[in-house]
This record gives sequence, C-alpha cells and structure tokens, in this order.
Amino acid sequence: MKTVKIGLLGLGTVGGGTVDIINNTKHEIQRRLGQNIEIAIIAMRDLNRSRSADTAGIQLTDNTAEVVNHPDVDIVVELMGGTGLAKELIETAIQNGKHVVTANKALIAEHGNSLFALAQKHNVIVNYEAAVAGGIPVIKAVREGLAANKIEWLAGIINGTGNYILTEMKEPGADFSKVLKVAQELGYAEADPTFDVEGIDAAHKLTILASIAFGIELQFDKVYTEGISKISADDIRFAEQLGYEIKHLGMASRLENGYSLRVHPAMVPKTVLMANVSGVMNAVMAYGDHVGPTMYYGPGAGAGPTASSVVADVIDVIRWKDQPQADRVPALGFAADQLQSAPVVSIEEIETSYYIRCFVEDHAGVLVKITTILADSNINIEHLYQEPSTQKPSDATLVMITNKVKESELNLALSALSQLKEMDAEIMRIRIETLG
Repeated sequence: MKTVKIGLLGLGTVGGGTVDIINNTKHEIQRRLGQNIEIAIIAMRDLNRSRSADTAGIQLTDNTAEVVNHPDVDIVVELMGGTGLAKELIETAIQNGKHVVTANKALIAEHGNSLFALAQKHNVIVNYEAAVAGGIPVIKAVREGLAANKIEWLAGIINGTGNYILTEMKEPGADFSKVLKVAQELGYAEADPTFDVEGIDAAHKLTILASIAFGIELQFDKVYTEGISKISADDIRFAEQLGYEIKHLGMASRLENGYSLRVHPAMVPKTVLMANVSGVMNAVMAYGDHVGPTMYYGPGAGAGPTASSVVADVIDVIRWKDQPQADRVPALGFAADQLQSAPVVSIEEIETSYYIRCFVEDHAGVLVKITTILADSNINIEHLYQEPSTQKPSDATLVMITNKVKESELNLALSALSQLKEMDAEIMRIRIETLG
C-alpha cells in the first residue's frame, strides 16, 4: 500500500492534535484512501519542550527549512502561524512541488492571491479549511456544497473568544474587562486579545468566506472592522429586554454597486438561530438564490476540531493531487481567470436599523432636541426607552431603536447629538441585523 509522507511545521495545540489524529485514525484513513499517511518530519521551535503528542519514530528538527526541502515529503502542513516566515516556507514548499495544507487565516487573507497563483504555476494544491471556523467544514460547504447557487449574503460568528465574552456578559455583575480576564485564564483569549476582541481575526476569516462565496479576490484591507470592547453590560441587558442578542458578526453581501464586507457587533433577533449560538461555538449562515438560508454550526477552535479539518484537507489533497489541474476544485471555488477585483462598498453606504444608547441630563426639553435632530436626518424612532442613570442621579439613560437608515445619515445625526450640552457621555450605536 502506497504511503504519503507529511512534513509538519509547528507542534503547538493544533499540531499536536494533527499528530494524534493521524496516529489514532490510521485504519480509518486507510479505508477512505486506500493509502497510508505518515508524518516524516516535524519542525518545532524548542526540541526540549514537553510534547503531549506521541512523536515516536518521527524526525524532529528546529530547522523549518528541513521540512519544506525534505526530499520524501509530499505534503507540507503549516501550523506555525504568522505571515512572515510562514509565507516564505510555503512559497518554498510550492516551488519544490509540494502540496500545502494550512490553518493560517491571516496568511490566506493577506497573501492568498499570490500564493494561489504560485501554486497554480507549480501545479500543486493549497488547502485551508482549518483557517475558518475550526472544525466546521464551512469552506467546503460554501465553495462546493453551494456551487449551484449565486450566494447573496453570508454572516457568521467566526471568533469564539468574542462570542464567549458576549455570552458571559449576560451574567449579573459581569462586564467586558472581568469576562475578558476569565477568558484569558481559561485559555480562550490570548495575553494580548486585540486580534480577537477588536475583530481582526474575524476579518481575516470573513475575507476568505467572501472570496469563495462571490468569486472575488481576497481583499482583507477593504473589510470594515469594529470590535466589542465598547459593549457594556447595560447594552447586553437592553438588548435582551428588546428581544435581541448582541453578537460579533462577520458579514458579506452583494449590493448593486459592489460588495459589503464588515465585522462589527450587531443586535440579532432572538428568533434567529444565530442569536442562540453561545460560548466559544462558531456558526456561519449563507443565503443562496436556490437553496435559501443555510447554517453551519460547531466548535470554531481547539486541538481536536481544528486538527480534524487539517487532516481532512490532507486527505483531499491525496485524493486530488494526481488529477489534472483543470479537474481539481479551484482554491477559491472559481476558475482563477474568473475571479473579480470587485469594489467593496464603504460602511457609510450600508443601510440598517440602529440601537442608540446615550446619557443625557434629565430635564424638560431634552427629548425634543434629540428627536428634532433625528427627524432632520429623516430618522424615525421606532422604540424609545428611558430609565434613571445609575451613574449620575441627575441623568437619564435613553435607548432608541431607529428605522432603517443609511449609515452616513446616522453619522451626521450622531455628530449633531454629541454637540448637545445635555449629552453627558459618548453615544453608543449598534447595528441591527435581522439575517433574513
């Protein structure tokens, strides 16, 4: 029976999970492929570090170049992360005629266009299922399962750390900083959580999803990105009272004049399935013109789930590597010469309803000033709630839900509202997404 040899770059959480799956699932893999998979060499930063995975019989090195230049390696699996050395190593592997599997969403989102072009030139495959939503096979589902559809939009909870924080903030007495600290203690958040809580991680993943959904080039630098660090416990409480859950969403949609690519907090009606995705779980919805709305749910991170996608990608490479290039599934789901460099529409052009929260001096005439400013911008208040401020007895907290309005118009109104002398703090605004 033929044996396909793997070279592994990185033996962290996902790398260890990949070794475990290949070690423990050999018989099942053989049944699926009619071939063996064997890890020939692993590059790791510190050879003296303790390892949870069984690496007996595998060559270990701290020289990453040995992996991509190894004469017996057929497939290089990159699990080290980053966009510097990882990019150089993958380029070398491709130039050496080796197929590549990666879980590196930043690398694909920022450099995928050139990497896929290089792979096509050298007739090799680059697979990246594990780069988005961990163990959920959402790349394959959108790229191949929905290939008969024109996808109109997709939306996802694609960062488990942010979703965990927003879920836990529903508990009495919880606020962002306290829950973030717990998330760090549990290993859900990094010591520097910026990529997760400010939306950069989700923006990388959305870039990839949008490309395979619409057949557009990867355009990470065009994604509007907004984090969750300004969400307060009051916002969570008000959302619940109004029948919503606050979720940190990545959303992409077709518009008449281009595409919308955005990551930001959103209030989602509780009746929508996405609103009920809690904790560290991920979910992606995609709407096709023939199938309608579909949803994919599961664990978005962790050794087992992410490594599951990595090994599935390895299996796919082995199945397809000997086929003519024209018979393989294109890296981004569309023929390379059919990818469009499509315009990405500014967030200012997006039209949706809004939740607005502000602190104002509680005396006669203030509400009239506020409603007049909004009316001058053709903004209607569809729901208004007021309660005494817990921070300052002379103030009131105002919560408003608006009609659908263009973001540029709302921004003008919020700028005018912020100039009112009765306005005591920064105005909070959260977009409302019905996902329908």
